[in-house]
Amino acid sequence: MSAREARLSEHGRGALADWLTLTKPRIGSFIFIAALIGAALASGAEVPWARACEAAFYVTCAAAAGSAINQVYERETAGRIRVRDAILFGGTLAVVGVAGTALRFNLLAALLVCATLFAYVAVYTPLKRVSTLNTVVGALPGASPPLLGYVALAGSTGRWAWALFALIFVWQFPHFLAIAWIYREDYARAGLRMLPSVPGGLGVASRSAFVYSLVLIPVALVPAVCGDASPLYGLGVLVASLAYAAAAMQFAWRENMRNARLVLYVSLVYLPLVLGLALFDPVARGLTVFAHG
Repeated sequence: MSAREARLSEHGRGALADWLTLTKPRIGSFIFIAALIGAALASGAEVPWARACEAAFYVTCAAAAGSAINQVYERETAGRIRVRDAILFGGTLAVVGVAGTALRFNLLAALLVCATLFAYVAVYTPLKRVSTLNTVVGALPGASPPLLGYVALAGSTGRWAWALFALIFVWQFPHFLAIAWIYREDYARAGLRMLPSVPGGLGVASRSAFVYSLVLIPVALVPAVCGDASPLYGLGVLVASLAYAAAAMQFAWRENMRNARLVLYVSLVYLPLVLGLALFDPVARGLTVFAHG
């Protein structure tokens, strides 16, 4: 390979990395899995995995569109990808996500995908520079992937769809408050109104994280209490939720980098564990068969 070819190859890899950065692939992978689990729970014992993956793909495309347009607004990639190109890229992903869901699944799911994208781009993104309430608003589209996947396969909402939506909605607060505390100086320099980066917000942030972790315990247990999940699911989420609350309590007791990172790490274990318990719970899958059979 000549020196010129090597430079072109390196440039190509760098350009691909820039486009991937626009989509926030690590977040996108979570969105895909969450939407896939929602779709699986809507399908009963016999999951049409190809259809479930397709639904999760369209949801992920819409989320990637929101990420791309969000970064255009905040100019995180200025100078590496032209703003016009990034907007076209985000717009194309949005069309694929919404139109694909409408044509291949159903109109309700497509409308919900569209509403989620609108809430993220048109409400949450500009609100980050205005109010700390942006975390509450952003948690709504953040909690939507399993709901969207469920509706795509079922054609309507269901108890598990709302249970997972509520669980992820509440789970996000300790998670993001810990992140906001860790990177509070960066958020302040960027002019983003995150609770730990505003005057008087430090102690409030950690205490709020603890309160939300306590709220998560009954929210996570709702499927087991209502008979939509087995006692094994209930025991698993109870232990996981208590561990999450213990980490948040430690953070509230001593607000420092070590404890903020502890909350973050526990949150990253908590969510896939609980989603896995839901996916493989026999009562959950049997209930879905009964409800839609």
